[in-house]
Amino acid sequence: MKTNINRKNDQAIIKEVFDILKDKLETDKIIRFWTICNLNPQDYCDLKDQLFQDETVDSLYEKIKNYEKENKS
Repeated sequence: MKTNINRKNDQAIIKEVFDILKDKLETDKIIRFWTICNLNPQDYCDLKDQLFQDETVDSLYEKIKNYEKENKS
């Protein structure tokens, strides 16, 4: 029973951290951070849904084009 309670608290902390990250970082940096930390895949899916909930294919395409333009070597 104690483990279940801790898991719920862990999930609440993860959600709070993601909310902070969403306010402070760009999406690509959040994804890179997630990868570096090697976090739980289910948590990643939840985060991905939150990060892209307001995006469309067109808006993502524009962001990719802008990113590529700004980061050309």
